[in-house]
Amino acid sequence: MSQQRVLVIDFGGQYSQLIVRRVRELGVFSEMVAWPDAPKSIAGNRPDAVILSGGPRSVLEVGSPNLDFALIEGIPTLGICYGQQLMALRLGGEVKPADHREYGLRNLKVLSTVGAGNRSLVDGLPATEVWMSHGDQVMRVPDGFTVTATTDTCPVAGMDNDQSRMYGVQFHPEVTHTASGNEVLRRFLFEKAGLSATWTSENFIDEEIERVRSLVGPTGKVLCAVSGGVDSSVMAALLIKAIGDRAVCVFVDHGLLRKNEAKQVVDMFSGQFHANLHAFDERDRFFGALKGITDPETKRKTIGEQFVRVFEAHANELEGCNFLAQGTLYPDVIESGSSTAAKIKTHHNVGGLPEWMNLKLIEPLRWLFKDEVRNVGRKLGLGDELVDREPFPGPGLAVRILGEVTPERVAIVQDADYIFRSVLKEQGLNRGIWQSYAALLDVRSVGVMGDERTYEHPIVLRAVESQDAMTARAANIPFEALEHIATRIVNEVAGVNRVLYDLTSKPPATIEWE
Repeated sequence: MSQQRVLVIDFGGQYSQLIVRRVRELGVFSEMVAWPDAPKSIAGNRPDAVILSGGPRSVLEVGSPNLDFALIEGIPTLGICYGQQLMALRLGGEVKPADHREYGLRNLKVLSTVGAGNRSLVDGLPATEVWMSHGDQVMRVPDGFTVTATTDTCPVAGMDNDQSRMYGVQFHPEVTHTASGNEVLRRFLFEKAGLSATWTSENFIDEEIERVRSLVGPTGKVLCAVSGGVDSSVMAALLIKAIGDRAVCVFVDHGLLRKNEAKQVVDMFSGQFHANLHAFDERDRFFGALKGITDPETKRKTIGEQFVRVFEAHANELEGCNFLAQGTLYPDVIESGSSTAAKIKTHHNVGGLPEWMNLKLIEPLRWLFKDEVRNVGRKLGLGDELVDREPFPGPGLAVRILGEVTPERVAIVQDADYIFRSVLKEQGLNRGIWQSYAALLDVRSVGVMGDERTYEHPIVLRAVESQDAMTARAANIPFEALEHIATRIVNEVAGVNRVLYDLTSKPPATIEWE
């Protein structure tokens, strides 16, 4: 991309993706790369600034994440927590295990060591309460650096070197607990690195359209895999704007959608989008492929493979398509794992596609978070009803059915899910909810209905509040509403005799059950 770029080098920190978000919120494009891949990323597209993330290991530990600082010489660089310690150690300073480890909120003691017009990252902050999470600490800064802040137990909570354009903070400015964290990042980006706030949805759209046109060429055709969800719909709208009817939208009804959703998707793309749409009913294919499979990872990969098989089976109707476009988002990429981040789950559109696939992949939204995708959708003219839809997983209800996926079990989830979400909407309780759904457990429980013993399935209801799906908390739904929903589900959905509500946040749980 031609806009300014901040590269976040991830050393495995739990807040690394938040750094990317905060930088983008300040109007500068940012992306994250795992530390072993940093040299290649820097050589291929030299960034305008670098941020070194925190990490769980000690910089003194053999085999811990490392970086050749010659690679980023001359590039404005901010080290955060582990990043500061690594910077200090590699540039000639001293790092030791702390006598008193710091976790949680600490008060920063700012040292005003520079004059007006050349203030440090922390000089004169409106609030000095910061979030710490470290066991090692810098004891002596490298030559040329100035200590800018301390705490009661941390001798170097901040360090600056304007000459080399290297800066470090021991605390985490990216988390909301650090009251002036955004100001620290803003000073680094605009005062120290000299960047401009040019990252906007409009700029993204214009540049991505040009990129797609250049990649596809004047005659190429793109198969746009659409599900009716926010991500694939925004992706399709972007592709249609870029290449018109050469964006061939394909909707595959795999039988794993919510109740009545297949018809809604076809109506929307035919009406609102006026898209070049091909719809295929492939329910038998998917249920046949999923027969007997209970492992969630295998489910995801099976579904990803079957999508491509469908495209191959209809090759004649889709003749000339040499690209496949998907609505992959940045959280999908992060959760699917990297050399530093653990694989939480394989997203079907990241790790679920088979290696033998002949189509070249286009993922125009790959570096965006969900709220950014929604904003892009609005700029493309999509209505709020579509743009504000709750996220829905690509593998559909397969990841909300624990155990084997069958038409009968899907019908149970569809009916329970429809009741749950309908009541939330009717009572105005859906506002502020990121995602809500019903899941079916692979167990049975004893109940009593009509004076007779039952041995049926429990349904789990899940509703969460979130900003970007990287973290989430259970929505506070009134007990009376939950009781009403549970009563309706047990009375109206055959095969269910118990309803539960999931109160677990993310982490430690994920939003989806599988």
